[in-house]
This record gives sequence, structure tokens and C-alpha cells, in this order.
Amino acid sequence: MRPPSRQILTVEEAFGQQGWHCELVEGKDVLRAVFSAHHTRIEMIVQAYPPMNALAIMGEMPLPVDEEHQPYILELLARANKTLNLGGFEYDLDRQRLVFRITNLFDRERYDADIVSSMVHCTVAEMDRITPYATTVVRTPGDLLDDLDLKRLLQREDFIPPVPGDDDDLP
Repeated sequence: MRPPSRQILTVEEAFGQQGWHCELVEGKDVLRAVFSAHHTRIEMIVQAYPPMNALAIMGEMPLPVDEEHQPYILELLARANKTLNLGGFEYDLDRQRLVFRITNLFDRERYDADIVSSMVHCTVAEMDRITPYATTVVRTPGDLLDDLDLKRLLQREDFIPPVPGDDDDLP
């Protein structure tokens, strides 16, 4: 079994600095972690690609979708992706999982802990943000799907979890 790369060890160190629990997958440059967010529980897979100093972070959650609802979920994710600057949503049809993936190329073998932390925060925030929209689509009765305006649904701000430290939270 080969030892973990320097790159994945710097990611493990960055997680430790934040107090986040993760597990190194033996024999692979992969970490696994779980985060609880406002709307959902996010299973995270973090993979280093040492030859090119790349890091990919995937946040996943189960989202069973029947065939009738699949085109609507896929359109929802495509519309959400249009507004993103970093990362993107996917739907794994085979495993019925909602996925957010973000990747970064680093210029050194030692990954910057602040960038790694930002990638994790982005993954958790985006997964948490899309969850209520996706569950709304999945729970919409089949006979009402054609009436569902996905563009307007994505504009609903009442689904967005509060941001800690926002001035709006003050009494």
C-alpha cells in the first residue's frame, strides 16, 4: 500500500486546523468527511491529484428522483449552475445523488489551507442552498410539474439559510 501524498496530508492538516473531522481512505489520496448544514447532511469526498497539484471536493447527498421528476431536477441544476462562478452541481442518475463539485489547481505540493477551507465552505454552502429547491421539485405532485416555474423557484429567498453575523440578525 502506497503512503498518502504530501498534498492530501496538507488537506488533512487544513481540516484539523478548522476542527473538522475527516478520515483518510487507505491507499488513496482521498479524505472523507460529513458536515451537518442548515437543511441537510453533506457527505464530502476530497481527492488530491498529486501529478497536477489539483484538489477536487465533492459534496453529496441522497436525492431519490423518479423518472417523471428527473427532467425538472436536471433543469433546476442547470439553471443553478448558470449563476455559479466556482464549482457546479451534478445529479448522479445511477446512484441517485445530488453532487456539488469544486476543483482547484495549486502551484505547490503544499496546498494553501485557506483555499482548502474556502472550497469546503463553498461546497457546504452550495449544497445547503440547493437542497430546499431540489426537495420542492421532488415533492411536487406529477400533475403539477408543468406548472412549476423553476426560474422563479430559484429566486425564492425564504429558503436561503441565515448567514451567521449578518446585520439583519441584530434585534
